[in-house]
Amino acid sequence: MKLKIAALALFSALSLSAQAQTEIQWWHSMDGALNDWVNDLAKQFNGSQSAYKVVPTYKGEYDQSMAAGIAAYRAGNAPDILQVFEVGTATMMYSKGAIKPVAEVMKDGGAKFDPKIFIPAVAGYYTAPNGQMMSFPFNSSTTVFYYNKDAFKAAGVDPEKAPTTWPEVVSIAAKLKASGNKCPFTTSWMTWAQLESFSTWHNVTYASKNNGFGGLDARLEFNSPLHVRHFENLGNMSKQGLFVYRGRASKAVNSFTTGECAMFVGSSGSYASIKRDSKFAFAESTLPYYPDVPGAPQNTIIGGASLWVMSGKPADHYKGIAAFFSFLSDPKVQAANHQRTGYLPITMAAYEMTEKSGFYKQNPGADVAVNQMIKKTTDKSRGVRLGNMVQIRAILDEETEQIWIGKKTAKEALDDAVKRGNEQLAKFQAANK
Repeated sequence: MKLKIAALALFSALSLSAQAQTEIQWWHSMDGALNDWVNDLAKQFNGSQSAYKVVPTYKGEYDQSMAAGIAAYRAGNAPDILQVFEVGTATMMYSKGAIKPVAEVMKDGGAKFDPKIFIPAVAGYYTAPNGQMMSFPFNSSTTVFYYNKDAFKAAGVDPEKAPTTWPEVVSIAAKLKASGNKCPFTTSWMTWAQLESFSTWHNVTYASKNNGFGGLDARLEFNSPLHVRHFENLGNMSKQGLFVYRGRASKAVNSFTTGECAMFVGSSGSYASIKRDSKFAFAESTLPYYPDVPGAPQNTIIGGASLWVMSGKPADHYKGIAAFFSFLSDPKVQAANHQRTGYLPITMAAYEMTEKSGFYKQNPGADVAVNQMIKKTTDKSRGVRLGNMVQIRAILDEETEQIWIGKKTAKEALDDAVKRGNEQLAKFQAANK
């Protein structure tokens, strides 16, 4: 009888403990190998304490999860944490009442928080003009260059030497094609990689007002002679079969991992999937640039996403979020994330820890993303932070696709994209005066 009573008491205590645990809902856009990573992070945090339970839920691609989060907020059932890609930053910043700044969350949760621990280019992107950090940097990436070493070797190209300039890319693409390769070069995220990051890498403006950081009256400038020249070159490569367009967003990643395309510009965050899925030797290198452009190369642009805390949640939820963000800030966790995924280490401490461990020597090229981002930025290369950026990217995809099918010249496509994009900026400016 005593054993039965004791068992009931234990069951009752466990039930109360389970009921007392606060669940933190986290909506994200990490799929494949990165979905495994996010689930492992949640398990690690949940296992480190018993007061909170982070529940990660995949909500589709970045644009889909952002739309779902906004719709859920309007319906009164938003998640606690919403992962939003970098182009949604301005929209989230101006979403009055919808979000709770991360600096406030950490303060209210009684957690230590020092924005200075983050890589400057990362922290600055998610910081408002008043100096307040608005969201928590999570999976920050940048654009890098990948190539298939086996394909290079088969084409008689030195597999240990990556092309560093665009003329070299064209030359090697021709050799790859001659060796029978049907997709010498491709790119994912056309607008991010070939316009946004291309601009900062060459230290030229993408938009006025320091690419939007200087005010809501910024207007697009990516139809400059250099931008037109680059897309003319890509158009010529497309006609010759040296560049093959494989679709929007991250659709081109699979074309590289399967071995179909030999050279690929994409996110450093694709490293985990490429390493897991590719059956060939590959290498990671810096973005190509035009050697005759003054100031090039400068630094690449931030990509990936940050974690936004939604407003209107109970105090215990914010305490749980603060605890989770403190866990994510730990240099050991950051270093492990960087080494596993290819995303930036986010903090300098994590970068230094990774360097001391010998990881970069064992994995040549793994430090490319970091080195491209930790350089001192200029007003032209800090990044691009504009309202309605999701819509502007969609417009750019539509217009540049006209180049690949021969319906528009590079200048016509970029001019039209600027005109249509500026209409979006004007709308955003009017709505947020």
